[in-house]
Amino acid sequence: MTKLKLFVAVVCLTSSIALAPAITQAQSNCNASQDAAVQCFVSSAVKTNLTSLRYGMSLSQFQSYGVSVSKILQNRETYIMLAGLAAATADAMPPTNSNGSANAAAQDAAITSIVSAAVSGGLVSVPAETSQQDMIWFTEDLADALNQTGGIVMSPGLSLRILDSYITAATNSGTVNWTQVNANITTLINTLQKAGLLRLPTNVTTTTMSSFAQSVAQAVYTYTTATNRASL
Repeated sequence: MTKLKLFVAVVCLTSSIALAPAITQAQSNCNASQDAAVQCFVSSAVKTNLTSLRYGMSLSQFQSYGVSVSKILQNRETYIMLAGLAAATADAMPPTNSNGSANAAAQDAAITSIVSAAVSGGLVSVPAETSQQDMIWFTEDLADALNQTGGIVMSPGLSLRILDSYITAATNSGTVNWTQVNANITTLINTLQKAGLLRLPTNVTTTTMSSFAQSVAQAVYTYTTATNRASL
C-alpha cells in the first residue's frame, strides 16, 4: 500500500484535534501546544509507517517540517496559492521526459523557480515558523500526490500552456525572443485585469504580476528544454 504523504496526515490532524488525546496517552507533552501536537503526530506517523522521512531529513527535522505544513494549511491565501501552483505544475509539467522516462528533477526545478518567484514578488507570504524551502517542499508533495492520482483531473495547467505558446511563437531557429515573450505576457495581464478576469490584491500591481508571469515563463522554458518537449 502506498504510504500517505505527510501533508495528508497533517490535514487530518488539523481537521480533527480529537486525535491529540490518543497520542497524549503515550506522550504527555502532546497537548502542550498546536506545534507539540503536530510533532507528536508526525513522530507517531513515522513510527507506525503511516508516512516516511523525506528530503533527507532526520525525525526532528521532519517534525519541524510538519509544523511548517500546519502553518501553511492555516494560512488560507498561501495554501490556495501553493495548491494552485502544484495542480498546474502536475498537469502541465509532469515528472517525465518527452519519451515517457522519469525526470522528477525537471518538475522539482520548475516548482522551485515558480514558488521562489511568487515569494520574491510578494504574491504569496511565508507563514510564521515556515521557510521558503518548506513551501517548496510542500508544493512538491502536493504535486507528487497529483502526479500519482488515478482519478478524474481537470486541466489547471492552462495558464502555463498559454505562456508556453508565447515562447513557441517567439522562437526562431532555437532562439527565444524574450523581449517579444515578455511584451505579450504584459499585454495578457493587462487585458485580463481590465476584463475583470484577473483580480489582484491591493498590494500586488500589474507590473509585479507581469514580472511573476515572466519568471514562470522562464521556468516553463527550462522545463521543456530539460525534458526535450516541443511544448507543454
